[in-house]
Amino acid sequence: MSETPPLVTDANIDDPDGFYARLIEAHRDLTDAESRQLNARLILLLANHIGERAVLESALAQARAGLRAPSPQTEESAERGD
Repeated sequence: MSETPPLVTDANIDDPDGFYARLIEAHRDLTDAESRQLNARLILLLANHIGERAVLESALAQARAGLRAPSPQTEESAERGD
């Protein structure tokens, strides 16, 4: 069984400013609902590309950290040791 790679949190995007500008441009002229839909589609595409469930769980936990209450799914996973 192969070891799951860790979540990369150090800067790792070629031309991060250019990517950010492109991300903002992708949202131009969209309604709030369309913008949320674009974000959801992008997240699912990138999650599929990553593929490793443990890496995705780590990303979810880190993205959720510090926002309101902890995610119930994250708490359940922690209790199970996922």
